[in-house]
Amino acid sequence: MLYDMMTGGKIESVPYIDRYRTFMAQLSSEEIASIKQQLNNLIDGDEIHTAGWMPGNDWTDTPFYPIYSKAARHSYEASAMCFGLMVWEVFMERPERWTSGRFEKNGEEIGSRTYFRISQGISDNAQN
Repeated sequence: MLYDMMTGGKIESVPYIDRYRTFMAQLSSEEIASIKQQLNNLIDGDEIHTAGWMPGNDWTDTPFYPIYSKAARHSYEASAMCFGLMVWEVFMERPERWTSGRFEKNGEEIGSRTYFRISQGISDNAQN
């Protein structure tokens, strides 16, 4: 489950949904399942993740490669967006409570969202 950091409300949709659907239409259901499984494997047992740091730089021979080769049609920028939206969806689908935001490291903006596991209290006063 993914919650808005500011309001505590539950997030139930992926941003840029039309673009996301276009990306997903280029992937097979098996590829999507494999990507999501790999993301869940990376997330399991941890409490913090920055999306852009999760997959590493070389996606060759990984479940992530079809994002670049098929969904994004060999565009680095499009593959980063597609990957980030898939990460968003995976965090929405997880049973634990998560939130996310954009942050800096050493005074430099991090180019992707950071996700934090949160306690149950964040949404206690929010309308679901």
